[in-house]
Amino acid sequence: MIEPHAPAPPGAPPSWTGPARLPVRPGTGRFLVLVCVFVCAACGLVYELELVAFASYLMGDPVTQASVVLSVMVFAMGIGSLGAKRLRCHAAAGFGAVESALALIGGCSAMALYAVFAWTAGWGGMWADGPRCLLVAFSLAIGLLIGAEVPLLMELIQRIRRQDAGGAVADLFAADYVGALVGGLAFPFLLLPFLGQLTGALLTGTVNVVAGGALVLGLFRRDLTRRARWTLLLAGLTVLGVLACAAALAGDFERAARRAVYGPDVRVAVQTGVQEVVLAGGTHGEPLDLFLDGRLRVGGRDEHRYHEALVRPALTGPHTRVLILGGGDGLAAREVLRHPGVRRLDIVELDPGLVRLARRDPGLSALNGHALADPRVRVTTADALTWLREARGPAYDVVISDLPDPGITAGAKLYSQEFYGLTRRVLAPDGRLAVHAGPVAARPRAFWTVAATLRAAGFAVSPYRVPGHGSACAAGPEASRAPHDWGFLLAARGDAAPALRVGRGRAGTLTQAGLTADARAAERTRVSGMPVSTLVHPRY
Repeated sequence: MIEPHAPAPPGAPPSWTGPARLPVRPGTGRFLVLVCVFVCAACGLVYELELVAFASYLMGDPVTQASVVLSVMVFAMGIGSLGAKRLRCHAAAGFGAVESALALIGGCSAMALYAVFAWTAGWGGMWADGPRCLLVAFSLAIGLLIGAEVPLLMELIQRIRRQDAGGAVADLFAADYVGALVGGLAFPFLLLPFLGQLTGALLTGTVNVVAGGALVLGLFRRDLTRRARWTLLLAGLTVLGVLACAAALAGDFERAARRAVYGPDVRVAVQTGVQEVVLAGGTHGEPLDLFLDGRLRVGGRDEHRYHEALVRPALTGPHTRVLILGGGDGLAAREVLRHPGVRRLDIVELDPGLVRLARRDPGLSALNGHALADPRVRVTTADALTWLREARGPAYDVVISDLPDPGITAGAKLYSQEFYGLTRRVLAPDGRLAVHAGPVAARPRAFWTVAATLRAAGFAVSPYRVPGHGSACAAGPEASRAPHDWGFLLAARGDAAPALRVGRGRAGTLTQAGLTADARAAERTRVSGMPVSTLVHPRY
């Protein structure tokens, strides 16, 4: 694969045929090539981040998706660099063709990935892995084309003025790395919040093809034949036309794809800067579903089961001061405020956009009973772990951890021993901590790991579960196959596990007659032998 240095065979065309005939001075020409390197590097990194972000939103587990995209792309870049050696004799034409192909594939990658996920991921069978296969295919194709850029640009910059290889590589890589930095910062701070993923990717493809075409057809046009010039021009215009049409249809496409993923009743879809928030239903008597980054966070048909089971067992003791970590939708706050004796309720939520929706959206505010407008409620916009580190003042009687599912890698720090140690510091000596720990039946190891972490932080725990028709961790087409229970942990300081009582007989009855079938399955994982009590709601 990697050829040793050796003289070229007789009759082989030389890799460098003398200085290029440029319409500008050589110094200006080199500067323009480096500018193109900068732009292409920025575009390449945006394509990479687009794939990672979309895969994380649609398929979950951002660490796995990022690892797949990065490893496949880096591997493909190496193969692309080797393959580009055959194009060095036609570096200008080859670079123009590579940029047109890269702009088309990279610019349309987000839209294609979204389309496959929206319309085929729920089919099951061989189609179930369609989005993952397409993700690998796009990573491979984009990596091959990005890898081919550097050798061709090296040849072009040497065509302007021959210099030692070390100096040329240093100049080229400096522009490449600075461009990658700009692209990496532009994606989360400019493209994603202001344009969205689909339009951002299409705009990046447009910049890519314009930069590549301008360099080749403007600076190196004398290195091209008449036929090559017209071919590259027509290819570039075709790519621009495809990207422009896709951008014009992006809004309608996104609405149709969201309806396919989330159902026909999507009312609100916003990118808050922290996450994508989608509200479906919630008007005309329809149940409201809340999706965060593609995952069903609130299922209107049975959200009362989840929030009553999370809150009520913890509030059977003292509950003058209550802290909710997460819970920006206001639904846990609704349950807390139903208890007499609550004088202050603090909510620490990372996403201010979700809090705004909880206050202003008619469906969500009606579902939470306008809890965030209660004078006893104080909402702080902050990361829960950071807020706990800085927390001062009187301790809380009850702390409720209403955070994303522990199976989501991005939220792993919110289930760490440090997090629970800081929580213990703000909890009153006789206080209680309630933790949502994910489904017991579907992910028993994650559930028992959270229990073990709590014990390591100095808590005694009582595990319990509540049956449900869905789960707070299901996504779009996966909602029908969601786990059918939610697992919780009620914790208190010391060695004595807190007693499970629902209080007032409203949230349900607690069965202690042994393990349910799902709990016995959890015990067979041998992560813990602790039984799980089942909370059964009489209304359902």
